[in-house]
Amino acid sequence: MKNLTTKNTNTWCPGCFNNQILIGMKNILSKETKKTAIVTGIGCHGKMFDYINLPGINTLHGRVLPTALGIKIGDPNLQVLGFSGDGDAYAEGMEHLIHAARYNADIKYFIHNNQVFALTVGQPTPITEKGFIDKTTPLGVKYAPINPIKLMLVANASFVARVFADSKQIEWITKEALKHKGFAFIEIIQPCIVFHPDKNLKEHSYMIKNHDSKNIEKAMKLADEFNYETYNKIPMGIFYKKERPTFEELNPPLKELIRKNKSWRDIKR
Repeated sequence: MKNLTTKNTNTWCPGCFNNQILIGMKNILSKETKKTAIVTGIGCHGKMFDYINLPGINTLHGRVLPTALGIKIGDPNLQVLGFSGDGDAYAEGMEHLIHAARYNADIKYFIHNNQVFALTVGQPTPITEKGFIDKTTPLGVKYAPINPIKLMLVANASFVARVFADSKQIEWITKEALKHKGFAFIEIIQPCIVFHPDKNLKEHSYMIKNHDSKNIEKAMKLADEFNYETYNKIPMGIFYKKERPTFEELNPPLKELIRKNKSWRDIKR
């Protein structure tokens, strides 16, 4: 078991649910035998890079996925995990998200979703509910939030899931995502205890049971149960999981590197 603890001081707010995500991730990744790299963006979630002793890149705002794909192209045998907040993923990084789902590279992408730009003191993101008020929107948000689960289903992501920011749920879904060959999209619902406080999110959530995860029509119906505004019924679990050829498999040079278990550095020029 690897010790993934770093010497960096934890600067998250006391009680921040990012700590639950960190605990769950470290518990799973400390047992991993595959070489792993991580990528984080800009936002409160980005401190994951400081607190997990693994190689990787803390990249520019919204650029987690192209950076992760670059790492994967450089060494397709690496296990690559990306972390973003909802602002990082659904605003600045939206175009990358849709195409990452299409490409289906073997990357696992975790969204820390608290429905605000928390690092910059609580501005609304594309997923903030209508009526939300902060200093930049004193009259309240006027636009309906997007539904990322439905978006990923429509974009043909091969693994789509949602969990609450609870360390045990994080451990479970990370195990499932790592077993999946292809792009895995995992939304982690969490309150921001300062700028978007708890709306009894965990109490209103339920785990999906007896669901055929290969049935995209049923997955869409489940996705419709939570519109990111009404917090009375929030399905958690795997909405959709169906493997298809990965980005690496569709590109012969990368496929050959995987077959030989080599990276570009091992190729003699």
